[in-house]
Parts: sequence; C-alpha cells; structure tokens
Amino acid sequence: MNLKQLSELLGLSQTTVSRALNGYPEVNEATRERVLQAVKETGYRPNKAAQRLATGKAGSIGLVMPTAPGHQSDVHFGEFLAGLGEEAVRHDFHFVIMPADPDDEVAALRRLAISGNVDALFVAYMRAHDPRLAMLKSLSMPYVVHGRSFDSEPDYPYLDIDNEGAFYDATRLLLQLGHTRFALMNGPMHLDFAIRRKNGVISALLERGLALEEGCMSHALMTDEQGLLAMEHFLQLPERPTAILCSSTVLALGAIRAVNQAGLRLGEDISLIAHDDVLPLLKPENFSVPLTTTRSSLRAAGVRIAQRLIGTVKHAGPFPDQELWKTELIVRASTGPAPRP
Repeated sequence: MNLKQLSELLGLSQTTVSRALNGYPEVNEATRERVLQAVKETGYRPNKAAQRLATGKAGSIGLVMPTAPGHQSDVHFGEFLAGLGEEAVRHDFHFVIMPADPDDEVAALRRLAISGNVDALFVAYMRAHDPRLAMLKSLSMPYVVHGRSFDSEPDYPYLDIDNEGAFYDATRLLLQLGHTRFALMNGPMHLDFAIRRKNGVISALLERGLALEEGCMSHALMTDEQGLLAMEHFLQLPERPTAILCSSTVLALGAIRAVNQAGLRLGEDISLIAHDDVLPLLKPENFSVPLTTTRSSLRAAGVRIAQRLIGTVKHAGPFPDQELWKTELIVRASTGPAPRP
C-alpha cells in the first residue's frame, strides 16, 4: 500500500493524509484518528526518503555515544534508551547514534547536527561546567538535556530528578534512626548527579553538626564490583560507618555481598539506602533483605524526553522547558535503628 492508495481508500487528498501522519496541527483530531486507524489496518508504512523530501524532516533523534578501548558501557543508560525507544516507536521515529571518542563529544555533536540526518538531539551524563552546552545553544535545532550542569547558568531545556533532595531526605531518615557515622558510595565525581547527591548528604549532616569524612566516600563507575570494593574499605575503617548511601542498586549489590562476607546483618549492624532507577533485572524488593530506596524511573525519563523532542519537531507543544522530578523514598528492611555501641 502506498500513499496514493491509502488516500483513495480514505477519500482524502494525499496532502491531508501526509499532514495527518506528520502531526500538522491544521488537521483536525477526528481526521487524524481516522488516518491512523487506516494505517494500522492496512499496514501502510511511509517511505522515509519521500517523507523527508516532502516535510524537510528526517524523522530521527540523534545522540553521541562515547566509546573507546577501556570505556565501559552502563546498564543505567540502556534502560534510559529503552524508554526513549518506546516513545520513538509510537511516532515512527528513528535513532541516529554517532560513536565518538569521549574527548571528541562536542565536535561529534556538531557533526551530527549539521549532517541533516537528525531533527533533534539529546545529551546525557552531564558534568559540571559541561562544554557541550555552549555548542548546543549555538544550534538552530531542538535539544533536551537529561540532567543538569552544576555551576552552569540554567538557561537550557532539561529533565532531571532532584538528586540533592533525594539524598538529603535519605540521610535525614538515617539520622532519625540514630545513625551518626555515614558513608557515601557515589558515581564518578565529575558527573552532575554525583555532585548533587553528595551535597544532599552533606547538607543533612551539617544540620546535626556532623560531617561526611573524606575516607567515607567513594566515587567510581556504578558496578557491583565497585560496590564490593568500596564497602570492604569502609568496613576496615577504625570507626566503621553504620549508615551507607548508594547511588545505585547495582553498587548496593556488591556492597551487600561485602556486608554478608563480613558476617554482619543488613538492617541491624549496617543500614543501607540505594537509589533505584527501576532497573527491571534488579528489583530492590527482591534482595535477600529488601532495600530502602529513593526511586525514580530512568525508563520514564527516556519516554518523557522523547515526547518533548518529537513533539517539538512535530510542533505539537508547548512543552515545559525545564522539569525537575521529585523522587520517592520507599522504606524497607535494609534500614533500622543505629546499633548500640
């Protein structure tokens, strides 16, 4: 089935059908629904090359994927991409992924933007004073940032979670349980979310006249191996911490292994709170001791960013320029009163 045949079937002009499929606002909703239903029933697929010539749109979202020998992939980013893809499929949009050396991301983004192969861009893994922002602002192309850039002027479109508030609330809960010796297992220290989570912990401790000691912090890739190593280090300190905050349930997986190997009891000898990105293969309620977590879905964030990008390309807005999602604190068995001396 081609566009002409679909138009004849519906008794509409090819222009009207094309505009309905491409989200033009001048097509009324009843007509759009009728066209979409016919597309579903006939299996019609628009010719991407012809569609691009007719609309000037590529029907694609672009991203740069940093990769190099020794550069590790991240399960968290995969879950975010799943959400982005889920929404892209609904609108017959594609991904254009440009692999690039981590030191060449700014130039790679520019090359992708001027290639003509994408209608919009998104970036993630934001850093303090992120150099990608200035380049993105110079483009006449829609973009959305997943996260924020610490100490940069917040004059760009973003979707982020309140990382500082999440770890402030988690620390407050542990303080209320009587804990005074804290440790933080964090992501890489140059990343914005890690900076804000650390600040949230420090702020809550300062209110009680406490400090987060330098030896009680780890910054590393969020893997179970790094969680194991960090917890082993914390447990060897002269005054071991009794309250642990983890930036990921993946880190927590390794941390809990270290706790068990040391013959300690989670929720009794040591309390632990992890951030839950709602990874489908690592549910906090299914741990041997269910984890207390701060919760926000990475997949939902991917869906929302795709909605904003595709909606902007299709002129289906308006959309909020900046969104800051609150996390949910879910108390389970991994947190308990501070152990008595």
